[in-house]
Amino acid sequence: MEAGIYFNKNHFEYNKVYVENLTSILASKGVQPVVVENIEAAEGIDVLFVLGGDGTILQTASACARKKIKIIGVNYGHLGFLAEFEPDKLKNAVDLVCGGKYKIQRRSMLEVSFCGKKYEALNDMVIQRNTGGDDFCNTVSLCAEIDGATVDNFSSDGIIISTPTGSTAYSLAAGGSVLAPDVNAFIMTPVCAHSLHSRPVVYGDGSSVTIRAVNSRKPLVLIVDGRTVDKINSGDTVTVKKSDFTADFITENDKNFFNKLLIKLNKWSM
Repeated sequence: MEAGIYFNKNHFEYNKVYVENLTSILASKGVQPVVVENIEAAEGIDVLFVLGGDGTILQTASACARKKIKIIGVNYGHLGFLAEFEPDKLKNAVDLVCGGKYKIQRRSMLEVSFCGKKYEALNDMVIQRNTGGDDFCNTVSLCAEIDGATVDNFSSDGIIISTPTGSTAYSLAAGGSVLAPDVNAFIMTPVCAHSLHSRPVVYGDGSSVTIRAVNSRKPLVLIVDGRTVDKINSGDTVTVKKSDFTADFITENDKNFFNKLLIKLNKWSM
């Protein structure tokens, strides 16, 4: 087994001890890991240990999906919905991986197409109003279609297309439903819609969504997994469908999504 370690570079001194500890534990099992600086350039890795919060895991998800690298997350962030282990269970994580007695949970992803470019998202794609500088705007007008049929014309702060994985993130905060990871569906959630009939819509993940910016005097922002990737002008169209890739997470055999959900949501409310 070839293992890599990826960690949040913004907190290097904080993470340094944990990286050294993980390296030592892996070495005791006969595994010499590689500290990965750039996951896009990583080669020959079977498993990637990701130390950090959900944001750190999201930084790796797209590249790992394309390279078929399995992810195991250790939560050094706040909530850690995507992480399988807490820091005090680091040795358990190594034992699980090295023992090979684990399950693979394949998480569906979005393929976001815009102006000839494609992006993969494990959590969500967001189109939203610009909140700063000369491009500031109060609301956005977006026409959303699913398989060519108009769903709604949204006047709102923006719109979120989320996977089941991302349903516990921004979409949930915006009023969307929680989708279990094995549900074959996505959810479209308006952000602060200026209409009482505009509500989240759950739809089958075999469908394609088209979102068009309507009468926008200022460019809107296209965000993929929390990262701003482009600007959208009036008349521009974004297409979202299920990606051919999956993010593969190593999990324990007895893992229950709803037990974890309850623990994390209680932590969120503290």
